[in-house]
Amino acid sequence: MDRSNHPNRGIWKTVSAVALTAWALAAAPALAEDKLIVGLITKTNTNPFFAKMKEGAQTKANELGVDFRSFAGKYDGDNTGQVDAVERLMNAGAKAILITPSDTKAIVPTIERARKAGILVIALDTPLDPISAADATFATDNVKAGTLIGQWAAKTLGDKAKDAHVAFIDALPDQPVVDRARDLGFQKGLGVENSDWKQYGHESDKRVAGHQWGKGSTEGGRTAMETLLQKDPDLNVVYTINEPTAAGAYNALKAAGKADKALIVSIDGGCPGVKNVADGVIGATAQQYPLLMAAKGVEAAVEYAKTGKKPGLTPGLDFFDTGVNLVTDKPVEGLPSITSKEALEKCWG
Repeated sequence: MDRSNHPNRGIWKTVSAVALTAWALAAAPALAEDKLIVGLITKTNTNPFFAKMKEGAQTKANELGVDFRSFAGKYDGDNTGQVDAVERLMNAGAKAILITPSDTKAIVPTIERARKAGILVIALDTPLDPISAADATFATDNVKAGTLIGQWAAKTLGDKAKDAHVAFIDALPDQPVVDRARDLGFQKGLGVENSDWKQYGHESDKRVAGHQWGKGSTEGGRTAMETLLQKDPDLNVVYTINEPTAAGAYNALKAAGKADKALIVSIDGGCPGVKNVADGVIGATAQQYPLLMAAKGVEAAVEYAKTGKKPGLTPGLDFFDTGVNLVTDKPVEGLPSITSKEALEKCWG
């Protein structure tokens, strides 16, 4: 029907315009909803390690056109905050969740609900307990990281290793997976005797002065070191869960006039920690790569959204090692390492 000269042609134009506007308004939310939502949940926002992880995820999400949303606990161990973050992402329609769990066991029921809802869940840095609770894990081999610094300490001490006084400043008393793996790896590297290799704290080795928990912080590291020095004033080897803890331990040793008598080893490889290696505060550290973990996690999320394919061949059991390097300016024979200068070019990349 030709409406060009129809007496109601103005009405037809108005109706058409209204229809087009209504279609556009209806389509806009649909298009917005189609954008892939990927969430990242870290332990805290204050630890620079997790800041780098967030940076890696955000950069890769921007590159791939992903709607990226990040959350964090208020403190290391804040399971309630992480549960809330998972639920918020589920309600938002997230297709994938990347998480560094604070409580590797308590978060599992919430993760199970997310996976049943069709959400891909990838653990970053810290495997869930059990590891099969996630679809995949992108992380450092933390046992290897601990073993490297333990071996370095043993080779550095030489014959004096048999008479060492060893202090452990771990993360949390309930021994989350990473905490346990790093500690036990260090023990194996140093040659510490342990009656139960499933947990630390069962050492029968007379060299072990004890364990304290610094919650991954500088303040916690200092307090823990002060407590350990009261138990054994002759401490000369200090293992720390991460580099902020190591910095706190050093401050306590320095205040006690013992900084030049203790060998501090740690794990992380962030720029501040590597600078502490260069300054002699930390003897050796094991460098890991959270930016890579996060970027790989986002890539896996996009692949899952496009094809339904989950990482690896055995969903729930896949562990993707993102690498680790021993960092020290005092290398030992038979143990490959990189210098603090080299590590500064890589830190957390």
